[in-house]
Amino acid sequence: MDQQKAKKKRQQRRRLHVRRNITGTPERPRLSVFRSSKHISAQLIDDLAGVTLAAASSQAKDVQAELKYGGNIKAATVVGKKLAEAAKAKGIGLAAFDRGHYRYHGRVKALAEAANAAGLKCCQPKHPPKVQAEKPPPAEKKEKPKKEKPQKAEKKQPPAE
Repeated sequence: MDQQKAKKKRQQRRRLHVRRNITGTPERPRLSVFRSSKHISAQLIDDLAGVTLAAASSQAKDVQAELKYGGNIKAATVVGKKLAEAAKAKGIGLAAFDRGHYRYHGRVKALAEAANAAGLKCCQPKHPPKVQAEKPPPAEKKEKPKKEKPQKAEKKQPPAE
């Protein structure tokens, strides 16, 4: 089989595997990400009605004004913030994150975390950071009396014959 066809087939299988459990509703739309080598885009989709509710892309004029290049983590962060702003304007606060066939890593992760930080709750960390309880100030340490080490006894020499 042609290498590109095999690659597309693997990507399609991964995409369907990820999307199997995600359905966008008007209250919690699906946040779908598309990543190319030069750009990144994301959209909020209501799957029940088949409608795109909000979208943001590194190809948009307002985003391109901020960036030199649209295919890096900085661009993904800006796109995530813009998408969260557009979602807030439409009254959307929750989203189901759909990474497609991409790993949750690099630009895809940066976009999701930027949207999350800007107010669109779309991903929850699997392992939330541990909150350390404040320790009470250490009490004054009592000095322990030093134990004297017993002196080593001299070695007995065998009797001379």
